[in-house]
Amino acid sequence: MVTGAALPALATGSDGVVAGATTSLTTAAAADAAQSYTPTSASSSSSDEIRAEIAPRGTFSATTPEEIEETRSRAVAAALAAGMPLGSAVDIPIADRIVMPMADGTYSFTDGFGASRPGRSHLGQDFAAGVGTPINAAMKGCVSRSTESYQGYGVTIQIESIVDGQAVSTVYSHMNYGTRAVEVGDCVDEGQYIGDVGSTGYVFGSCLHFEVHINTVAVDPMPWLQTHVS
Repeated sequence: MVTGAALPALATGSDGVVAGATTSLTTAAAADAAQSYTPTSASSSSSDEIRAEIAPRGTFSATTPEEIEETRSRAVAAALAAGMPLGSAVDIPIADRIVMPMADGTYSFTDGFGASRPGRSHLGQDFAAGVGTPINAAMKGCVSRSTESYQGYGVTIQIESIVDGQAVSTVYSHMNYGTRAVEVGDCVDEGQYIGDVGSTGYVFGSCLHFEVHINTVAVDPMPWLQTHVS
């Protein structure tokens, strides 16, 4: 089991969001004005980029499942409060199986990676679908962001994983209000339900905006999924 985790820079927020500078906890890619947040000043740009960290995981001792969960929750809370990476409190799992984030037949592809946007290119792939369509985790990982409102991304969940020895962050945005099924510090399996499609944030129509970041760098999700989906 890998005992380090690649996490974007994070800072704890009142809604469970973690965002911040390079030495903080989670990541968030700034995207276009139509789909994602675009920084308006040089001072804000650095905090809007994906940042990852590999950090040793702390250890704790517990016996019963309840004690384990309670101890893990305390460790996560302490790590977030101290601005430490999520991987210092929980094991970031190795994802040995990857699936599409939505079930076949429930979506169609619209705007893709690199599509023209004012000020910058589109950093993800959009899965157009009706409001309420289920969204699933693409792989095993632990949640580093879960919020009802994150800049232009709207309702957003971000999950940290390790794939082929690399730090991989997946971002699920424009989700529907009140449907998030996971919180920061939760760990998920591939195919696990995490929420519903919505039209929150800067978006036209309802869709899942899906991003993949490898070692802090945004990559085109489609060829990456085609290579890795089981």
